[in-house]
Amino acid sequence: MTKKQKKMRLRIIISLILYIICLFIPAQNLIKLALFLVPYFIIGYDVLLKAINNIKNGQVFDENFLMTIATIGAFIIGEYNEGVAVMLFYQVGELFQSYAVGKSRESIASLMDIRPDFANIEQDGKIVEVDPDEVEIGQTIIVKAGEKIPIDGIVLEGTSSLDTSALTGESVPRDVFKDSEVISGCINLSGVLKIRTTKEFGESTVSKILDLVENSSVKKAKAENFVTKFARYYTPFVVILAAVLAISLPFIINISFADSFYRALTFLVISCPCALVISIPLSFFGGIGGASKEGILVKGGNYLEALAKLKTVVFDKTGTLTKGIFDVSEVITANGFSESEVIELACLAESYSKHPIATALRNKYNQNIDFSRISDTKELAGMGISAIIDEKSVLIGNERLMQNESIDYTAYNGYGTVIYVSINNKYAGYIVITDEIKPNADKAIKKLYDLGIKKTVMLTGDNKKAASHVADMLNISDMKCELLPADKVSAVEQILNAKDGVLAFVGDGINDAPVLARADVGIAMGGLGSDAAIEAADIVLMDDKLEKLADAVKIARKTVLIVKENIVFALGCKLLVLILGAFGYANMWAAVFADVGVAIIAILNSSRMLMKISRK
Repeated sequence: MTKKQKKMRLRIIISLILYIICLFIPAQNLIKLALFLVPYFIIGYDVLLKAINNIKNGQVFDENFLMTIATIGAFIIGEYNEGVAVMLFYQVGELFQSYAVGKSRESIASLMDIRPDFANIEQDGKIVEVDPDEVEIGQTIIVKAGEKIPIDGIVLEGTSSLDTSALTGESVPRDVFKDSEVISGCINLSGVLKIRTTKEFGESTVSKILDLVENSSVKKAKAENFVTKFARYYTPFVVILAAVLAISLPFIINISFADSFYRALTFLVISCPCALVISIPLSFFGGIGGASKEGILVKGGNYLEALAKLKTVVFDKTGTLTKGIFDVSEVITANGFSESEVIELACLAESYSKHPIATALRNKYNQNIDFSRISDTKELAGMGISAIIDEKSVLIGNERLMQNESIDYTAYNGYGTVIYVSINNKYAGYIVITDEIKPNADKAIKKLYDLGIKKTVMLTGDNKKAASHVADMLNISDMKCELLPADKVSAVEQILNAKDGVLAFVGDGINDAPVLARADVGIAMGGLGSDAAIEAADIVLMDDKLEKLADAVKIARKTVLIVKENIVFALGCKLLVLILGAFGYANMWAAVFADVGVAIIAILNSSRMLMKISRK
């Protein structure tokens, strides 16, 4: 409990004791008024000051104004005990709300407890703790067992296991050794590691993640925006309506002005929109926090709300549905060229590329590359690469390239990605490279169908044969193959235009940034340590497990369900008691329940979001 909460608790206790004493002291009206004013000002002075300051600033109609008018009005008509009681129970509700919100924030902070307090550097033969902000790129830091890795880097010395659960939600440690890339926020479980930093602290993974979580409340869901707008018009409306009731009721029904004024005051207390204003943002905050614990970063309540309505999921193939780890599975030569020659020239032509296919060729070649042999390398968009190697003209790429260059080639019709090779405009053969489907990818797709997702689509630059193989294995309902990078955006546009509900695109977050941005919800797979994934996507799955997508949808739907429950419950209770109050069947105590009681119940309901996820 914070100092502010402890102070409020003390004020409540003192006011409650004085209030009970006042109830049993026999006194005349003025003395009784003076006695009740003591606990009233002790418990309500801050509400009165806020109301006065808000009026000065032109923000008249809020709950502070409503409580001030209602309680002062109760004193005017001689209902001193009810005036104090309403303010007292209002402050009890405010304390509970403050405590509930604080607990939720603490829960989320503990879920994302990844901010490092220090970094160890070596100075004059001694290990010195410094602020992570002071560490420069390329500097060596030392991480002992049990400490958090403060900054992204590469292991120079040591072997260990890292606890990545705060980032990915996974309990299985990750082994690291010399030359392993490590990211900030992980906990070093065993050995001492010497790490060369590759980023400044402000640009490291831990800083980016914390920034996303802390600023997620900026992007509000429609329900949150609805509540903000609702309160803006609702509060002045009920104040005007209360005034109309106070003046008109004696002329409509046979009651006194004092009784009419009391009903109007009761009406004001009931009308406070606390339950909606607090509980709905708290629900989305809880949903975002619960998702964070599962290794799912959501950048705002609006994306969580959209995900709850998801109907179509579009997947990039490589790195999302498949491992993205390519191996050369077959080499077929032609026209007298040898296998080693075809592999060597293809590898040299791809030597400047970081594409997984280039990596597979280098692994197959398994020799040092002599870059002096290579000249005039050109990337041919959507077709392949041309290069001059040992004064030979080399072309490597897809069928489109062979056809474009009028090269007589033999088409490959099997599974996998095929690279055709031409040397001096003569067909030399083809290389087949295959990519393995991710474990449990089929189960992940099935889970989405079980959740009512209507359509799944796969986008890939692969040929139809390779694409069909993956789509059939995973039961993908539709696919689009042989796409250029720009074609993926057009494909998503076409699906969006079909209006099949909310569309999510799932990609690796590096090459798919334009498509991630165009989809209703952009979801990056395997975001661990990937700046591009964290920045481009609306939602980031921090490990490489496709099953987390179904978990994200479940969390989103549960969050939205709780929000709807709170809206219906709060408005329903308030409407009922408002009607009863207007006709004299609800007194101030019922009004207190309709305000404070409903708010507390709604907040408890919102808190279920975090508790349910944490017990998953």
